[in-house]
Amino acid sequence: MSEDRRARVAVVVFPGSQDDRDAALALVTVGAEATLVWHGETELPPVDAVILPGGFSYGDYLRCGAIARFSPVMRAVERFAGDGGPVLGICNGFQVLCEAGLLPGVLRPNRGLRFVCRDVPLRVERACPPFTSRCQPGQRLVIPVKHGEGCYVVDPDTLAELEAQGQIVLRYEPGTNPNGAIADIAGVVSAEGNVMGLMPHPEHAVDALLGSTDGVYVLGSLADAATGREATVAAGTA
Repeated sequence: MSEDRRARVAVVVFPGSQDDRDAALALVTVGAEATLVWHGETELPPVDAVILPGGFSYGDYLRCGAIARFSPVMRAVERFAGDGGPVLGICNGFQVLCEAGLLPGVLRPNRGLRFVCRDVPLRVERACPPFTSRCQPGQRLVIPVKHGEGCYVVDPDTLAELEAQGQIVLRYEPGTNPNGAIADIAGVVSAEGNVMGLMPHPEHAVDALLGSTDGVYVLGSLADAATGREATVAAGTA
């Protein structure tokens, strides 16, 4: 494998998505190659990582991610994750991952039932590949949120497991929780560590003109990990 090979990342496009192009542009900023993949595809191209972007997806009027999780491409994403491939779900992508059972918990309407759109301070709980290797534990990041259903909820037993197994990667700083998420959780990973969901939008924090470049810590970590991974194909059809 060439030392200068760039990470190849699939960005899934759902009908109604608004941040897929933003995610693709942000990936280029951190030195990766982005490939847009329509939700109706049954296979993924040869890629090193997958992003389910933020914004909105069709069917959110029923429950965020409840219909999008049945898109044909999600079976390919599930196979990819099952083979150990890194999958990052941002905002609506986080919701889709929970609905698909790739992450525990659910996302409910924000506390106060108000849409929130602002920069929020986060604390890095774990610094590890493939999502936060560029960070330090306890590091403060500022990344924007924009969502109406970002209140992450799990039952007490699952919360205890998340804490014990180190699956909580990002938390909102005390007193800044914008949605009422349990234990101030802003981002979690699967038990295997290769699937992550987070509500803040790192793709909107990669340029100083936007007020913060802290999203590079997350997307750059993903690109670093993906570059060192042989590209795989999620073969087979639904």
